[in-house]
Amino acid sequence: MSLNIRTFALISFTFLAAVLAGCSASAERSRNDSTEPKPLITPAETASRPKIVAFGDSLTAGFGLTERESYPYLLQQRLNDEGYNYEVVNAGVSGDTSLGGLERIDWVLDGGSIEILILELGANDLLRGVPPAKMRDNLDKIITKAKARNVQVLLCGMLAPPTMGSDYQRAFLDTFPELAEKHKVPYLPFVLEGIALKKEFNQADGIHPNVEGEKIMTANIYKELKPMLKKGI
Repeated sequence: MSLNIRTFALISFTFLAAVLAGCSASAERSRNDSTEPKPLITPAETASRPKIVAFGDSLTAGFGLTERESYPYLLQQRLNDEGYNYEVVNAGVSGDTSLGGLERIDWVLDGGSIEILILELGANDLLRGVPPAKMRDNLDKIITKAKARNVQVLLCGMLAPPTMGSDYQRAFLDTFPELAEKHKVPYLPFVLEGIALKKEFNQADGIHPNVEGEKIMTANIYKELKPMLKKGI
């Protein structure tokens, strides 16, 4: 799946400024607000069904939305409608980085009966200017841990704006396809394809998808996920 050139061009100073302003504000609220959104589990776990774990940051957690509006919940409904017997578990944590993901992946994978891990991390590494090499190493270890447990991985990518500098941008962008090639895992180049910088599909912060944006994000992920699915399990 190739990057949409027009979308790539739009990821510029405007996008970075919005991310810095919005995410910094979100981080500050997280430090001072005891009602910080917690990871959702959608729906209640049942040991009899193989699991798909949606593992990521606020884009996965469904920041600013109800549980039923989040992409993991919508994905569950899509699977049910199409006759797939999977349970989708929302393991998204707002503000999480690749390092945070690495620190909790063992605990998540120990949940048992996990067939697929949808790995969506990197946006907060970009926000914090984490060297792409460090992000790559963390994601590499997460994928390795998942594969060691015979868990399939769908890797979701993120774009970096030109304002980060050409070297940083290129290294960041290359991380996702290179890891997908190394581990031979399916790869979604840009999880916010068709959503980023479109006011009608984003919340007031201009960063997180709104209800309609979540539907597009779900469709983006499902397109790459479907070939990994099995019926009759």
